[in-house]
Amino acid sequence: MALCLLSANNGRLQGQFNFYRRFVTLPIRRADVVIIAVPTPVTKAKDPDLFFIRSAGEIVGRHLKRGATVVLESTVYPGLTESVLVPILEEASEMICGNDFFIGYSPERINPGDDVHTLEKITKIVSGMNNEVTEYLASLYGLVTHVFVARDIRTAEAAKVIENVQRDLNIAMMNELAIIFHRLGMDTHAVLEAAGTKWNFHNYTPGLVGGHCIPVDPYYLVMKAEETGYHPQVILAGRAVNDSMPRYVAQMAIKALNAAGKVIKGSKVLIMGLTYKEDVADVRESPVEEMVSELKEYFCQVYGDDPLLSDEIIRKFGAEPYHGEKVDAVIIAVAHKAFRRYSSQDILGRMNSDPVIVDVRGMMNPDGFAGVSYSRL
Repeated sequence: MALCLLSANNGRLQGQFNFYRRFVTLPIRRADVVIIAVPTPVTKAKDPDLFFIRSAGEIVGRHLKRGATVVLESTVYPGLTESVLVPILEEASEMICGNDFFIGYSPERINPGDDVHTLEKITKIVSGMNNEVTEYLASLYGLVTHVFVARDIRTAEAAKVIENVQRDLNIAMMNELAIIFHRLGMDTHAVLEAAGTKWNFHNYTPGLVGGHCIPVDPYYLVMKAEETGYHPQVILAGRAVNDSMPRYVAQMAIKALNAAGKVIKGSKVLIMGLTYKEDVADVRESPVEEMVSELKEYFCQVYGDDPLLSDEIIRKFGAEPYHGEKVDAVIIAVAHKAFRRYSSQDILGRMNSDPVIVDVRGMMNPDGFAGVSYSRL
């Protein structure tokens, strides 16, 4: 079995190495199976940006050998594989899908930074243009992990996109609850801890949503829904809530600084963690960028500290790399392992008098900040 993997960002696929190394990786023209796993971003107008899909299709099509199977793993809207990718492959290859080559879809489910849910331990959805292709892909992926055979390609595409839509909505609900409880003067984490004692209460927590999947993929389903004449309400409401959270967190810090008697203009604010999630050196769609912008609108001096990023990348956020300066406020935006080793005294040791701490994920024990301004989502 000869396999070719085409990806615009190989870092996303490192977790799948154990699968791909079982096969001989060859150029497209010699491969029996070509896997396309490229990003599917959105435009500034929040419309699907299919540049990577189209480019990959053209590259694969120009070099595709007769009889090969092309598998798309990217997250897309229902119908894209067959309505967009197949025509591109056919035009570029001058071959006919179903006669000269075959198509399948098996969505990527790897969670970056997750050492528990690796490829060998998850269930892989597989689908093909017909029963023969589906069985072929099931046997291929089944060599290393459990497989679930979807009814058809569109079903598999829809299943993948709603996985991320569901997570986005669940986090949005927790974020909205956090806003409500803050206004009521209540601790959200204490409320969730109590509610979590019920057997069927879902364990989600408030937080920032970033990355190349969760804040992006809902718009793919929205576009497809709007093509049918339906304007999604719940999905877009969830997106609006989550999109508002970076500025909300910045406002938490601003209000706390004001309450502490600090002059906002010129206040030094340190943001700990700038990547889109814990322990992953990926800044795509990082919510921290908007947080920095909001703080700078109040003329705060913003510093960034992230053990996974270079000073050059931190500066691209509009923040100055942190090198031990005393600050007035600390926003713990991303709970990297390196930060989770810190004690409250480690945090307070970075700060001036009357410090302000905003702990987005509730990483620290509040008891360690008795007598100072400490808040969390």
